Amino acid sequence: MNAAVFKRIAALMLALAGFAADIAASPLEPDTLSAYELRMRRRNAMWNRLIPDYAKIQTTGGMGLISVGPGWSYGRNRQWETDLLLGIIPRHSSKSAKMTLTLKEGFNPWRIGSSGGRLSFEPLSTGLYINMVMGSDFWMSDPDKYPQGYYWFSTRMRFHIFLGQRLTYNIPHHKRVFCSSVTAFYELSTCDLYVIQAVKNSYLGPRDWMRLSFGLKFCFD
Repeated sequence: MNAAVFKRIAALMLALAGFAADIAASPLEPDTLSAYELRMRRRNAMWNRLIPDYAKIQTTGGMGLISVGPGWSYGRNRQWETDLLLGIIPRHSSKSAKMTLTLKEGFNPWRIGSSGGRLSFEPLSTGLYINMVMGSDFWMSDPDKYPQGYYWFSTRMRFHIFLGQRLTYNIPHHKRVFCSSVTAFYELSTCDLYVIQAVKNSYLGPRDWMRLSFGLKFCFD
């Protein structure tokens, strides 16, 4: 067998091996599945998307002394994040502690550092979140005991905007226990009420209407 024939046979075998691998890795074509199988596949895909990608713990930031909860990342480079956080406001000037609920949407457009490296840095993290305080002492509109328009804002819900940065440590595979990476971050935030007060009162400085918070993100994938 001459060298040319041997090269052709080897090339054909490699092509067939690659084709077989592609078939094994790819899902069945829709026309080969029954209606029931298609329905089950869609349902399983939907449930898989509901599984959180990470967990976060964050301190202050207008959402309580400590807030924890799951989150989901998506987008081409997973640059979008949605968090659902439950927080606690310790008893201080009130009779009892209070719970908070925060829905947070973040955007992280850039990442410095290779995906296979140990460290990566995100120079900009931005987004907004809605925070609600649970309890009968807070309301969405004025209670009957107050004249109409006495409070022009809701004491229960606040709208926040934030800017920050993040540093991620990717845990080596042989050392992973419950997460694949840990991200430390900080955020500077403000809310709608603070912005209005800052505009109306020029003597207020950034320290009066901005808040600094810190947190950790534990990624599961």
